[in-house]
Amino acid sequence: MSCTESEPASFMQESLCQKLKTTVREIISFSICCGFLLNQHYNPAFVSLQMMKHAWDNYKRYAWGLNELKPISKQGHSSNLFGNIQGATIVDALDTLYIMEMKEEFKEAKEWVEKNLDFNVNAEISVFEVNIRFVGGLLSAYYLSGEEVFRKKAVELGEKLLPAFNTPTGIPWALLNIKSGIGRNWPWASGGSSILAEFGTLHLEFVHLSHLSGNPVFAEKVMNIRKVLNRLDKPEGLYPNYLNPSSGQWGQHHVSIGGLGDSFYEYLLKAWLMSDKTDEEGKKMYYDAVQAIETHLIRKSSGGLTYIAEWKGGLLEHKMGHLTCFAGGMFALGADGAPNDKTGHHIELGAEIARTCHESYDRTSMKLGPEAFRFDGGVEAIATRQNEKYYILRPEVIETYMYMWRLTHDPKYRQWGWEAVEALEKHCRVDGGYSGIRDVYNNHESHDDVQQSFFLSETLKYLYLLFSEDDLLPFEHWVFNTEAHPLPVLHKDNGNKEENQK
Repeated sequence: MSCTESEPASFMQESLCQKLKTTVREIISFSICCGFLLNQHYNPAFVSLQMMKHAWDNYKRYAWGLNELKPISKQGHSSNLFGNIQGATIVDALDTLYIMEMKEEFKEAKEWVEKNLDFNVNAEISVFEVNIRFVGGLLSAYYLSGEEVFRKKAVELGEKLLPAFNTPTGIPWALLNIKSGIGRNWPWASGGSSILAEFGTLHLEFVHLSHLSGNPVFAEKVMNIRKVLNRLDKPEGLYPNYLNPSSGQWGQHHVSIGGLGDSFYEYLLKAWLMSDKTDEEGKKMYYDAVQAIETHLIRKSSGGLTYIAEWKGGLLEHKMGHLTCFAGGMFALGADGAPNDKTGHHIELGAEIARTCHESYDRTSMKLGPEAFRFDGGVEAIATRQNEKYYILRPEVIETYMYMWRLTHDPKYRQWGWEAVEALEKHCRVDGGYSGIRDVYNNHESHDDVQQSFFLSETLKYLYLLFSEDDLLPFEHWVFNTEAHPLPVLHKDNGNKEENQK
């Protein structure tokens, strides 16, 4: 009896084949999760490497040099976030290729950057997205490989982003034409405001641009953002998502630790860590913000799930976004420096957020998390609106599992990570790569036909690190930007090391 034939000879044979396939799948899953596969040296880290190879090979085959891949249509996909700049997937994936020791792939990616990565384009770009993906990706590739082309390209692009800061307050525009230097904000953003998560997520990269170029202007621009923020009153100690770059005043008093706010808080903590814990201002801003978040936004559902609500003019919306799930890892990463013996409390807070986000995955048909989930109307950790039920290969939940594993070594985080691998392989893997899903509560896949660049940069990297040893990119020497690009801690004793090597 062959179980590989497309049409089994009988219903009984079909049933037996299905049972056999299911049993084999279960054996393989169990074996891989335990770190072996039928006496071969397979393990979960190897599986995430194979996933990376599938994603990369199909990008190379069908969309090489373009920004992203449409894995069902098997063609390129371009987002207006990058304007006419091309190669987002290549630059975003450089460090993942290097870390996974995919040497040939890294070499061809480096050659593309040398020959084809061009910033001399007449196009409007998102300052935030280009910074975290392109500047962050190039910096990380340089620090890992030492290849000078990456440093030069990072500094060149950084210089092209500087006109975004030409506002009355120095709070940068969201959008910038990198040829004309003309900037503007998103038309939907609260009366022409800049967005907290966008202007607040430049600090790590711009400090490193100054470090590598010897030009202090990059660091000065982001330090000025702090000065503006510190002059402002914060409602209940919270930072609204909108700030007008002309008046220097808050826009609507909406507060979120998810979209529009998220990585601002992450970068306060990581700026302190990246400074070898000398950036006392960043430290104070972070822990003060966490205190306000705990007081006003963090709640517990009747079923015992801890979640982070959104704050709109003093009223709570009991909704949590997938993006907010990064906060579990952030709380745990910052636990060691927490004031007043609160280290254990911050670790526990991270664990509770991780559990809630795992529940948001576990309560769907596909075991993949929705874009947002709610805690009202009798539901907990479930999306109730159709436009919140999609999954676009986002990394934040796996990111938190990775941090929680590294900081606690509780095996459930690797188990939960493995569940995500199985779900990605079952529902998102297609012949031409990996695709997002339109409704994770449906039993039948409806793919969105986009392989996001951050799937290679973040999701697969965090999976690989989750299943690798702790000495691969150890936290005492590296911090990850919000696109998972590792940047070295600037240790006090070797702060001029890079300049001395040039």
